[in-house]
Amino acid sequence: MKIFRLLSLTFILSVAFSANVSAQKNYYKDAEKAYNNKEYFAAIELYKKAYSKAKKNTKAEILFKTAECYRMINDAKQAETYYSKAIKAKYPDPIAILYLADMKKMQEKYVEAMAEYNNYKKEVPSDKRGEDGAKSCELAQKWKDNPTRYKVENMQQINTKDWDYSPSFGDKKYTTLFFSSTREGATGGLEDANVGELYADIFETKVDKNGKWSTPTPLAAPLNTKWNEAADVMNKKQSIMYFTRCGVEKNQEVKCQLYISTKKGTAWEEPKKMDFCVDSFNFGHPAINADESVIVFASDMSGGQGGLDLWYSVYDKKTKTWGTPINLGPDVNTQGDEAFPYIHDDGTLYFSSTGHLGMGGYDIFKAEKKGDNKWANVQNLKFPLNSSGDDFGIIFEGKKEKGYFTSNRAGGKGADDIYSFVLPPLLFTLSGVVLEKDSKKPIEGATVKLLGSDGSVAEMKTDKTGFYKFDVNGNARFINASTSYVVSASGLDIKTPEAPDGYLGNPKGKITTIGVEVATDFKQDFELLLVKKEIRLPLILFNLDKYDLAHPSNPKDSLEYLYKILVENPTIVVELGAHTDYRSPTEYNKTLSFNRAKTCVEYLVKEKGIAGDRIVPKGYGEGSPAITDKDLTTPGGKLIPKGTKLTEQWINKNFPTKKGDDYEFVMQINRRVVFSVLRKDYVPKDGVKEENPFPDIQMDKSSDNETSDDEGDQQEQPKDNAPMNTPNNTTQPNNTPPNNKPKN
Repeated sequence: MKIFRLLSLTFILSVAFSANVSAQKNYYKDAEKAYNNKEYFAAIELYKKAYSKAKKNTKAEILFKTAECYRMINDAKQAETYYSKAIKAKYPDPIAILYLADMKKMQEKYVEAMAEYNNYKKEVPSDKRGEDGAKSCELAQKWKDNPTRYKVENMQQINTKDWDYSPSFGDKKYTTLFFSSTREGATGGLEDANVGELYADIFETKVDKNGKWSTPTPLAAPLNTKWNEAADVMNKKQSIMYFTRCGVEKNQEVKCQLYISTKKGTAWEEPKKMDFCVDSFNFGHPAINADESVIVFASDMSGGQGGLDLWYSVYDKKTKTWGTPINLGPDVNTQGDEAFPYIHDDGTLYFSSTGHLGMGGYDIFKAEKKGDNKWANVQNLKFPLNSSGDDFGIIFEGKKEKGYFTSNRAGGKGADDIYSFVLPPLLFTLSGVVLEKDSKKPIEGATVKLLGSDGSVAEMKTDKTGFYKFDVNGNARFINASTSYVVSASGLDIKTPEAPDGYLGNPKGKITTIGVEVATDFKQDFELLLVKKEIRLPLILFNLDKYDLAHPSNPKDSLEYLYKILVENPTIVVELGAHTDYRSPTEYNKTLSFNRAKTCVEYLVKEKGIAGDRIVPKGYGEGSPAITDKDLTTPGGKLIPKGTKLTEQWINKNFPTKKGDDYEFVMQINRRVVFSVLRKDYVPKDGVKEENPFPDIQMDKSSDNETSDDEGDQQEQPKDNAPMNTPNNTTQPNNTPPNNKPKN
């Protein structure tokens, strides 16, 4: 019943029983009269009788009008049949093709419907409904094939074979439901032997602690009358009810109007029509916001976007009246019909529409609040909340993702049924292993920490296999929906024979459940760095005899390695040490290496924001030859065993020519930048860092503007003519703080 969907058993249903079909003699004339009076049930019977005696040139129109009647009473199957017959009979208006497509779509015949929409598009290319209809079929099939997580269930305990629709809550605990129904026991409406009882009252039912709903009973007068009452909503205090009332008086349509009734004790006062309602238009489906300052409703007032639009009115506390209705505009309303609004506690507007792209008849949509009484960004709630039928009248239990709505989808108990829905919680887990970076051995006892954007914090230790898993914590979950997380691992507190000083954490992992609509097992592994005497940084190259960071290889990229370690391990203080090979004079190498270390530290402090008291530069020169931590093979194939100390004597003995790739290979190993952990108990001084961490050190800037050689990592100058304070060597990771600065 299309119009009923819009205005809750309005005049159309009630007046449908006023026509006496058997008394009609001029069937076509009387059918036209019934049709124009919206007496669709009567018109169907009259058109069928008229068809058998109609002239050939009127049969197509009779078939089309019959189809229209079925469409208006929401019988898509019969409507499809008669639209097809009308088209076959050469009905001239292509609108029959569009409506045929609509009826097929309402029966989930999406492929057939798409073909008809495309046919209509060819006939009327200027009408966007053809293109939109075809697109909606594609979306409908996609949504059906990929349902959302909502679980929908027919409320068999309270539904009947009749129309049961528009649920609302009758108490603050959400244990009482009001809804509209045409079932036996209603106080209003008329009866027809051919189609049964069609009247609507507001009924009440309560649920007990076992989930059983009581037998619905109609609300007493003065709320229910001989007319149709439906689509009610209560204020937060449950003291005021807003509802729709409409019907027939002496075979004349009485437009649907909004009424308001106040509860005094246990009784309801006589309802009063709302200020802005006028008899010349229909008003229905009220939705009230939390503070009762705004009411949103459906109306066919002039000045709208389509047939039935959503409007709102603002309450004036001073005058205690409702203001002139304002249309919600094209962001929400369409050329179709919008009805059954609901304002969520978070301000989101839910409503049903035939104009936005949907799955069938009326689909449920939501629109985001965009300021005072403004909503936009309309989104379809998709399957299974929506179906190929009519879906409308959704309500939520406060801020919970559960509630009720109405649908006439296939498989229901009656013409319209009330359904419950719930969004089951998503189960998210996070697991992984923590290994030592070089050996890849599992680390037992590492701390894995999970920090959520919702303020949650959780941590756990790895087992002997290095494994961890954030799963379920009793009835709670470590990882929630619509939340982003940072996960980190650290082993600084570990003390074992293999790791007497523990392990350094590596860059944090990030996961998010925002937009994730399926249960997901997130994975995040970590490789921690063993804290040892000397930890190399990635290769850092300097221009010949320079100590600035201007080499074409961009040494700053290599320093990111140490920067991330310092960020991920905020309690450590490190020494950054630079080393050279033994070429060039000893004092020259020591000064050069210190200046390079200082340049690296200055970059980390001034440009990257590391606190100056967390990192100390030291220049070792050639005084601390590297010791290999694994077997190495030179470019020429010579083996350098693990544990070899690359002293000047060892190098000269094994590479007496002092040239070639193998020789430069071992010299490069000595030319390195390293760091070591000095302390693990750093606490910031009131969160303030010194702007200049080296106030007592004067860096020599004489080389800053000199032209760089094209080739970095050049050999130091001979010892007999080495200029002091000009950077020379190439460097790699790590650190060493000087006790005394070298004299330049």
